[in-house]
Amino acid sequence: MTTTAAADQPPRLAVTSGEPAGIGPDVCLELAAGAWPAELVVLADAGLLAERARLLGKKSDLPTYDPTGPALAGRICLLPIPAAAPVEPGRLNPANADYVLALLRRAADGCRDGEFAAMITAPVHKGIIIDAGTAFSGHTEFLAKRSGAAMPVMMLTAGSLRVALATTHLPLAAVPAAVTRERLTQVLTILDRDLRERFAIDAPHILVCGLNPHAGEGGHLGREEIEIIEPCLTALREQGLNLAGPLPADTLFTPARLQTADAVLAMYHDQGLPVLKYAGFGHAVNITLGLPIVRTSVDHGTALDLAGTGRADAGSLRAAIQAALDIVARHG
Repeated sequence: MTTTAAADQPPRLAVTSGEPAGIGPDVCLELAAGAWPAELVVLADAGLLAERARLLGKKSDLPTYDPTGPALAGRICLLPIPAAAPVEPGRLNPANADYVLALLRRAADGCRDGEFAAMITAPVHKGIIIDAGTAFSGHTEFLAKRSGAAMPVMMLTAGSLRVALATTHLPLAAVPAAVTRERLTQVLTILDRDLRERFAIDAPHILVCGLNPHAGEGGHLGREEIEIIEPCLTALREQGLNLAGPLPADTLFTPARLQTADAVLAMYHDQGLPVLKYAGFGHAVNITLGLPIVRTSVDHGTALDLAGTGRADAGSLRAAIQAALDIVARHG
């Protein structure tokens, strides 16, 4: 197996096709219409791609991936991984849950070993993986465990707006207990570091949301801001981080605030991501920080009702590939 391409060769990127009954295979097939300055290696079941291409009236003659040869810019090839059961668009099958995880394992291991410069992921269906008997809370946590990262940080981008999360896929009732000084310190340290290293921002200005309405209203609507968030921010400011907050989330996401910010840290999933997705749904990108590998993803789900119909939009997958290319170019 070869390692990541030399400086005079284009990067080689792994693209996982995700839940086979969803639109992942559809949008992967759309990549052939682009002219990429990299080699894209699509991980999927060969028969699945051929059948989905037939439904969509497209060609599916991707060459088989050769890990021993040099990467070629513009080439899109197939790394075949067999599904466990036949696939019907729009119909989930728990028998294929481990197939979905096999795609992720192969891509993550390839990035870890230097075979791929980055991995880009099409959407998976968390529920069907859990129903099949595997504890799974999402790509972010799975890839952190696979790559040995202690604390992954989920960040979505839409244009110049970047929103990271202090907690990810938790029930809302579990969020307050998870917002600890230790977690916030780790997340903000990783966010500041990766903005510097992966986005070439010299002194990132990060806006930090409060947990409660009105950032606690001086303790009348909750004391997490006073007892946890503000002491954490004070300590990190003393270490040189440029942090503002805790700020009320309902007024933080305004043009006047955001025009001077490099990123926002939201306390929980649905505090920050509705704003981000309103700003750029279909073209936003999910980026996992804190990993030893580069991983980007689409901003949408499996869209089972669109699979095989020709109505799936590949815009977010294209944006995710471009984001990965930008990070690789800046950071290597």
